[in-house]
Amino acid sequence: MLALDMNIVAWIILLALILEFLLNFTADLFNLKAMTSRPPDEFKPYYDDRRYRRSQRYLRDNTRLGWLSSGFNLLVILAFWFGGGFPGLDAIVRGLEWGTVATGVVYIGALVLLQGLVSLPFNIYATFVIETRYGFNLTSPATFILDRIKGVVLGVALGGPLVAGVIFFFEAAGGNAWWYSWLVVIVFMLVMQYLAPTWIMPLFNRFEPLREDALRNAIMGYAASIHFPLKNVFIMDGSKRSSKSNAFFTGFGRHKRIVLFDTLVKRHDTDELVAVIGHEMGHYKLHHLLTGLFLNVLQTGLMFFMLSLCVSAPALFEAFGMSQISVSAGMVFFGLLYTPVEFFLGLLASFVSRRNEFSADRFAVDTTQNAEAMISALKTLSVNHLSNLTPHPFFVFLNYSHPPVMARIRAIRARVAEAA
Repeated sequence: MLALDMNIVAWIILLALILEFLLNFTADLFNLKAMTSRPPDEFKPYYDDRRYRRSQRYLRDNTRLGWLSSGFNLLVILAFWFGGGFPGLDAIVRGLEWGTVATGVVYIGALVLLQGLVSLPFNIYATFVIETRYGFNLTSPATFILDRIKGVVLGVALGGPLVAGVIFFFEAAGGNAWWYSWLVVIVFMLVMQYLAPTWIMPLFNRFEPLREDALRNAIMGYAASIHFPLKNVFIMDGSKRSSKSNAFFTGFGRHKRIVLFDTLVKRHDTDELVAVIGHEMGHYKLHHLLTGLFLNVLQTGLMFFMLSLCVSAPALFEAFGMSQISVSAGMVFFGLLYTPVEFFLGLLASFVSRRNEFSADRFAVDTTQNAEAMISALKTLSVNHLSNLTPHPFFVFLNYSHPPVMARIRAIRARVAEAA
């Protein structure tokens, strides 16, 4: 066990890690206690008692796995920290004598790989035990393995050069390093908006244009009615991995795509699918995507500025038993120190996201003039996903990027009453 200098920085990080774990654990307990014996009246035609109890077992199973996963991850971090893992790994990679930038990339990459290996058993259990038990998993072992391999390759190919650039700037650019790095990351984020839909996502799934039929005509007609420039809608083979359904909007300009999972198309009628598309188009028309990107850019700038203040602080390295200062280790330690800031920024981002979801629902209802189709789509999605219909408000506050389904339905009905 390494003798550490438990200075103020170490105590802040330690308390932040433990408090975040306890806060989430408490929210989970509240969430489990908020479960009801019967579904809300809105869902009684959709749920019988047996299936509703099944949805509650699904919530319990996932909550318990979450406790095991987060608790084990916390123990691994603390064991690695207090066992001298950070300086030990630093000594190993320095021994490679590959230069400051390459050594830093290897150091950070090794920690990311270790984190992935720690979480891997829990991902396997979630996919092949829990999701299979409840009839959701359609992922083959070969697909699961290939997904991980592709993720590692993409991480090395895209993340490696980005991390190398940040390390280089903080080594060579002095006080300008934070905003040089910020500009590089902004460019990276913008480029990814174009690369992701056309090059990266097709590495994992097949995307096919929606064929000429009544559904395509209805969607294109709706798009024209709201002056939305849409060349095509894509169907994604979501059933390759799960029976769950989804739809999403991605990209900008001529690279933007609206994507429907094949499982979604199979389970919903045309009116419901148009309502779902209306919701996704609403995010675009209401500038939620641009606003989100802008806020993400600001948050990244704040992070790099704070990193510039801390990356070489002796107290930060003393807290982790490091005798030698390096930018790469400083970035890792700052990431842990940044935990409380990231936590509160995450709460703000989730709050904004929930408001945006309400706004997109209103847009869909106002433009399709079919509130019942939107409500029906939300109900079907919730039932097919065995979603928790009565989450505790504190759990929602901490974890939900979307409002609970009952809150969305009530808001839609209020919108209809307001327009009547």
